[in-house]
Amino acid sequence: MFRIIYRETLAAKIHLFKMEAPAIAKKAQAGQFVVVRIDDRGERIPLTLANWDGKEGSVTLVFMEVGATTFRLALLKAGDSVADLVGPLGVPTHIEKFGTVVCVAGGVGAAPIAPIARALKEKGNKIISILGARSKNLLFWEDKLRSVSHRLIVTTDDGTYGRKGVVTEPLKELLEGKEKIDRVIAIGPSIMMKFCALTTRPFGVKTIVSLNPIMVDGTGMCGCCRVSVGGVTKFACVDGPDFDGHQVDWDLLFARQRTYLNEEKRSFEQWQAQVGKRC
Repeated sequence: MFRIIYRETLAAKIHLFKMEAPAIAKKAQAGQFVVVRIDDRGERIPLTLANWDGKEGSVTLVFMEVGATTFRLALLKAGDSVADLVGPLGVPTHIEKFGTVVCVAGGVGAAPIAPIARALKEKGNKIISILGARSKNLLFWEDKLRSVSHRLIVTTDDGTYGRKGVVTEPLKELLEGKEKIDRVIAIGPSIMMKFCALTTRPFGVKTIVSLNPIMVDGTGMCGCCRVSVGGVTKFACVDGPDFDGHQVDWDLLFARQRTYLNEEKRSFEQWQAQVGKRC
């Protein structure tokens, strides 16, 4: 069992859990993830590491309520435990001195991109971060991202905070500017990452995205998280989650993400009905 040391609601339906996991915390690196299972009958879900502390023996996870499992997870309190926390999994983000790096975070992507930006800054890179969300009530970690960036641009789709518009607009302006952009890292909804890659492609700037396909075991055994990158089948759990955004077959990724939409909806409705009976 893995105990929740601390929990916090960061924004509308977005929550932070600090979990007791000393073995994972000792080996964790930026860009890696863990697989969480609430109980012995629960679904296994991947969550990218938002932070870790080897001395404290803790890892920090951030998630949004989107289905039955994440809604159940959000009901847990500090002191509660989950059955399984497996990791660290995946290939860490490649960190070296590139020069000027633009880190683009959409929605919950702010959580996994923060440690990546921190690690890149520690290597001597200039970090320009773009933080975007649909609305002000979905923004979080602005201060944390600002602390690891030389410059931070905030956007909201509806204009309720920061600059009105989507993240690709300031990204394109930076690429068109006088300063050379050496690398772009984008983490967020798949559609956002796709359009970041489309924006950077004409400029020839390598763009790394963190893919989030459906995943089960997280060790490459089930093949559920397969994606096509450069015409080659890859497994996001063991070959990623980071890939070259210009090489990803986005249409295939979107199609595979929609595979179990009806089952997910039915599961959530059944869970809501069970909760309603208990109340």
